[in-house]
Amino acid sequence: MSSSTTGVTRADVCAAAVADAFKDDGEIFASPMGTMPMLGVRLAKLTSNPDLVISDGESLFLGGVPPIFAKADVVEGWIPFRRVFDVVAYGKRHVMMGATQVDRDGNQNISAIGSFARPKRQLLGSRGAPGNTVNNRTSYWVPRHNPRVFVEQVDIVSGVGPKRAAAAGPGATRFNDIHRIVSNLGVFDVGGPDHTVRLLSAHPGVSVEQIQEATGFELDVAGAGVTREPTLEELVIIREVLDPKGIRFKEVPQEDA
Repeated sequence: MSSSTTGVTRADVCAAAVADAFKDDGEIFASPMGTMPMLGVRLAKLTSNPDLVISDGESLFLGGVPPIFAKADVVEGWIPFRRVFDVVAYGKRHVMMGATQVDRDGNQNISAIGSFARPKRQLLGSRGAPGNTVNNRTSYWVPRHNPRVFVEQVDIVSGVGPKRAAAAGPGATRFNDIHRIVSNLGVFDVGGPDHTVRLLSAHPGVSVEQIQEATGFELDVAGAGVTREPTLEELVIIREVLDPKGIRFKEVPQEDA
């Protein structure tokens, strides 16, 4: 999708939507996983939330904001892998992960497809998803919104949604905060009836009907608006500072419409 008047692409809109997911966090450790989450977090750091603490995704806290996947220019701290678990358990952190499946109740799956006892396809494994979702604010990025990703019920629960966390008791629900789900079609949260997935906004050029057709369960769409386009300042930062090589288009191609 590209606007004939502004040249704004769907990838640019997604980057701004990810940035908006972090804009009200204040001074918190942002943990983006993947291209678009990294781009959006760094955009937020340079615009709406300069207090964000960001890393290179490996072991360094960054003082500057380099282009995505570029070598750190200014380093202000060291966070070896073993210390990450301390931050997960005790720190103020907002992680944005991928999701192979997301269901109506905001549960996420990155572990396997099929039954737990005999999966048809092995994925990453649950990795940090359970700890993230019961300890830290968690959001998800989905580059290809379709009914195989947005499903009625995930095959295996990796990331815990609010209803399942509440059923597990106060230890699981105290810090459970599924904040945003951003896809290449729209922006969602779990503010629907009984903490189910709700459409907050459809990206420009995408209809609510298109999103519902691409979703494997009935969405709460009451009050859904249109995702904002990035400002001129944000476009310059995206295109000239953070992603001059256009890496974002590998996740959200320019021909997306």
